Parts: sequence; structure tokens; C-alpha cells
Amino acid sequence: MDNNPFIQVDFHCHTIFSPDSLTAPEKLIAACRRKGIDRIVVTDHNTIEGALRAKEIDPEIVIMGEEILTTEGELLAIFVQEEIPAGLSPQATIARLREQGAFISVSHPFDILRKGHWSSAALQKILPNIDAVETFNARCLWPGFNWQASKFARQYDLPGTHGSDAHAPFELGRGSLLLPPFNDADSLRESLKRAVSPQLTLSGIGVRFFSRYAVWKKRNT
Repeated sequence: MDNNPFIQVDFHCHTIFSPDSLTAPEKLIAACRRKGIDRIVVTDHNTIEGALRAKEIDPEIVIMGEEILTTEGELLAIFVQEEIPAGLSPQATIARLREQGAFISVSHPFDILRKGHWSSAALQKILPNIDAVETFNARCLWPGFNWQASKFARQYDLPGTHGSDAHAPFELGRGSLLLPPFNDADSLRESLKRAVSPQLTLSGIGVRFFSRYAVWKKRNT
């Protein structure tokens, strides 16, 4: 390591602005500080509201992000400036993200237990236009889904991002990377070339019940 210490980054987490989370941005930031995580990408489903609120609380820790459902699967966008709506084609979504200088990863691409997974054919079509693949997602119920993503990334020489996919504060940091500091999409691309992985922990099936409860509570309050 050089003079710049590596930082720990969780690239995928949610707040109350996602329909399946009850985590207020304040609680997410508090958990981040408590766990010693240097930076987080707030990636609510199809909205940047949570990222905006969290960044107001701590702009040094929070990176603006969004998890966007396209017609083929979900994209994980980092350094987002403008919200992208759900339901566009992957190509249209990527074009809008490129216009605002965002970094584009692919959320849990092979997790067939989630509606946001991708087919291999659909992934092949966007390969030239993405920056990375999420090679570890702590909410994958079967380790093989992450193994498939890692294999795919190696096959096509793509870097991997790691994320807890935290919908509750206690999940934060279960998936993260250690890498040199960065401040935009271009420097992140360079930083990922030197990334190393800390200990990773799958969250298990229990966290899914928290999300289902969040959905139920929001519908009934």
C-alpha cells in the first residue's frame, strides 16, 4: 500500500425510500460510522431520494446511487446526479447514466430468486457499456449466485463490486471492498484495479423477512 490508506466501501444499501426497507437515512449513517465503514453507496430502488437525504447528513461518507429496474434486470448506478425511472430498456438506461457520468455495475446478475436477475443473453448485449459486475451480494441465499457472477466477471475481464444490499442497519458492511480513495466514476475505475476483499458474510434468509415486513407495514399504515 502507498501513502493513501485503503478505504472500506459498501457499494449497495437501501433506506426507507425503498419500498422494502424501514431504515431512515440517519440510522444508515449512524451504522456506517459505528462499523467503521468509510463510504457507502445509497442505492434505493428506482429513486435517489434516500441518497440525497443521506448525503445531506454526511457528504463525506455518502455516494449518490440508484438501483434501477430495467426491462431485462437491475443495474447498480454509482455517482448518479439525476434519477432514472424504472422500466426502460437496459440500453436506454445506460445511455442516460452515461450522459451524467455515472459508474455502472450489474446487481446480483445470476440470483434467479430475485426478479432483478439477468439472462446471459441480456448481459452479453450490454457488456461493452458496463463498468463492473456485482460479484458479491450479501443477500444472495445461495453462494453459487455470487460464484457465477465472479466467474462471469473474470471471463470478460470486468472488475467486481461488493455490497451488503442492506435494507436494515445491522446488515451494513457484510459485503464491501477495500480500495484506494476515489471521488468520481473515472477514479473509481482506476481504484477498482487495486481492490482487495475483506471478510465477506452472507446475511441468510432471515433478512428477507425484515423486507417483507417493511412492505406490509408501509401498505398498512
